[in-house]
Amino acid sequence: MGCVHGKCCRRFPRTSSYVGKKESKELIPGHGKHTTTGRTIDSVQVPSHNLLLEYAALTQRGYYPDMPNKENQDSFCIKTSLQGNPNVHFFGVFDGHGQLGTECSNFVKNRLVEILSNDPNLLEDPAKAYEIAFVATNDELHHSDIDDSMSGTTAITVLVVGDTLYVANVGDSRAVIAVKEGNKISAEDLSNDQTPFRTDECERVKQCGARVLSVDQVEGLKDPGVQSWGNEEMDGGDPPRLWVQNGVYPGTAFTRSVGDSTAEKIGVVAVPEVSILKLAPRHPFFVVASDGVFEFLTSNAVVEMVTKYTDPRDACSAIAGESYKLWLENESRTDDITFIIVHVKNLPNV
Repeated sequence: MGCVHGKCCRRFPRTSSYVGKKESKELIPGHGKHTTTGRTIDSVQVPSHNLLLEYAALTQRGYYPDMPNKENQDSFCIKTSLQGNPNVHFFGVFDGHGQLGTECSNFVKNRLVEILSNDPNLLEDPAKAYEIAFVATNDELHHSDIDDSMSGTTAITVLVVGDTLYVANVGDSRAVIAVKEGNKISAEDLSNDQTPFRTDECERVKQCGARVLSVDQVEGLKDPGVQSWGNEEMDGGDPPRLWVQNGVYPGTAFTRSVGDSTAEKIGVVAVPEVSILKLAPRHPFFVVASDGVFEFLTSNAVVEMVTKYTDPRDACSAIAGESYKLWLENESRTDDITFIIVHVKNLPNV
């Protein structure tokens, strides 16, 4: 879900690069058939806890019949051994939007991890280092040659430090971890989508001067005085969006992002929400993905699909294919789809 002037959800029509060894995969769409290219897999050790991270990633350009030359605005970054430390690894997905969404996504993909890596206090306080890196990246983007007035990117990132995950989120992409209890595996969200559906985020942006209305409300088809929009899963077709007081822009359906200097004036900030999770034997894998994956798939559905495959490359293909199919069953197009699957091996039973 994004902005009216770029990518967004349902009512409004919405590159891949990689830092590290892995090749990206692109699905070639065609009548329900999907062909993958560049099928590679990588792994990295976490010596401090004798763990092995085995991972695969995929990014797929959306299907846009009216815009055949539209670029993939998603990107992802996998960087191992930050600061030369073999126990610190970074996984991130960046979902660009707006006319220069690709440029914004790639800028943030590159600079965020660089700033994070150069912070001497990274291991002392990863959460604080995350906040500094996001805010600094946002400031650099504002002062770059990229016009981010109506363009930007969301970012969902996971920093592995030994046996602990630090998850930083800006926007509406998502990180999910599998939780195994007996023979049952379920999903636990490691991030909370930052949209006006959330009461706390809605009130925060209103305090910053935003009008929060759906498109139907802006167009006078529904009462703008009704400030209740249900929930994202049931009412995502015409979501609440952010507008300046005396105009019909920028129309963002998220409340945090990197870039979007116009929306920043009404409360769209680059300050991440950071969650922390200590890995345990009940955590077999985690997924980092753009919102194109979760538009029609729940977190539990994604985890269930990954569970069916021992090879994360096969899981990538299956999830992308299912996401693509569901998009076309509900829409005449698809969003860009990007995700990383990380299997956690050798977790000790305590």
